[in-house]
Amino acid sequence: MRYKDVPEFGALYGVKVVCAAMSQAGPYAAELMAEMGADVTWIENPDNMDVVRMRLGMTGESERRNMRNLCMRIPTDEGKATLLKMLSTADIFIESSKGLQYEKYGLSDDVLWQANPRLVIVHISGYGKYGVKEYVDRPSYDPVAQAFSGIMDLQGFPDKPPIQAQVSMLDYYTALHASTAALAALRKAEKTGVGDSIDVAQYEIGFRCSANKVSEYFTLGEYTPKVGNHNPNYAAWGTYVCKDGAAVMLIILGVPSVKRICTLLGLEYPSELFPAGKGNIPIDSEGATVVEAALKDYCDTHTASEMELEFSNMRIPCCRVMNYEDIKTNEQYAARETIIQWDAAPGSRYEGTKITGAAPVPRFKRNPQQIWRGCPNIGCDNEDVLLDYGLTTEQISELCEKDVIVVPRSDINYF
Repeated sequence: MRYKDVPEFGALYGVKVVCAAMSQAGPYAAELMAEMGADVTWIENPDNMDVVRMRLGMTGESERRNMRNLCMRIPTDEGKATLLKMLSTADIFIESSKGLQYEKYGLSDDVLWQANPRLVIVHISGYGKYGVKEYVDRPSYDPVAQAFSGIMDLQGFPDKPPIQAQVSMLDYYTALHASTAALAALRKAEKTGVGDSIDVAQYEIGFRCSANKVSEYFTLGEYTPKVGNHNPNYAAWGTYVCKDGAAVMLIILGVPSVKRICTLLGLEYPSELFPAGKGNIPIDSEGATVVEAALKDYCDTHTASEMELEFSNMRIPCCRVMNYEDIKTNEQYAARETIIQWDAAPGSRYEGTKITGAAPVPRFKRNPQQIWRGCPNIGCDNEDVLLDYGLTTEQISELCEKDVIVVPRSDINYF
């Protein structure tokens, strides 16, 4: 598909992004831009296709929307020359690999900037582009980075081994940081004509997103052990199982919430156990014992839906732990159209069906996002993409003859 045939929409219409990343973090950073109208070209290596081509669910359909696909062998001489031709007019280039892979290809930042001085370059890797060579050279995926960042050791229960935070949490954190940084650098480049290179080490994102835990340990020497689903410091903060076996998440934080839960549970407020002006119930206090016992009695006699409704009506932060069956019929999801449908792309294994999934977020009032295409089949836009980037049909034919640009075979299902 030629870009002139793509709907004009979104805050990033006219921005050109080339993404030579695979798995989740890099492509999702690009997809966020594609959902805002950017022209995103996803370059895929025919010798090592993106893992979303494996039959591992619908990751591709969920996280490769609005992209055009070019199947090209970048490490070849002709592939590198073609990439540089594309980047000469692109705004952002995103790649994910081990730390110095592109330097080994002969495609350092300086080489890319010779082609386009205003290019914003985003490198995503597990351990970063510099540091101890042993780490820089290591491969990584989301769970491995979770393990190295320390964030995995915060997950789970004290009597069990650490668990991986689902679903690909660190990939999404990384993508959000990468896309924010890329757009900040693009804004600067548009003003100065000088691009930037962004080094995104996935483990550092996990470390940074560990909230107060990092400073508490490195400043105060305090380490938060695994605590499961309840707050280690305050009572009435965690998941509670009701009489129907369903769980509710409850958080009592702030003076109004303490006062309201005492009223709802028939506890005296203010009192010695629940002093006026106190915005929490310390876990080691007598008040904690009293309120937890009262909560157990309440949960033993109410369903999760009843608890959610009554607590919420009292303006206490509380919600049933929703599953997808609950979400499917939830009126808030319906009212905001949080679940949408789009057409599967031609050539995909879902061709001819409607894909149902999550809508683009957050919402723009004046420049709303759109989904105009599902996950593209490998190499389906080879000629159109290269024509858009200034190559001639003769040059494209020559690249195909040299097997630099790969035309997918009709007898192979690439999904």
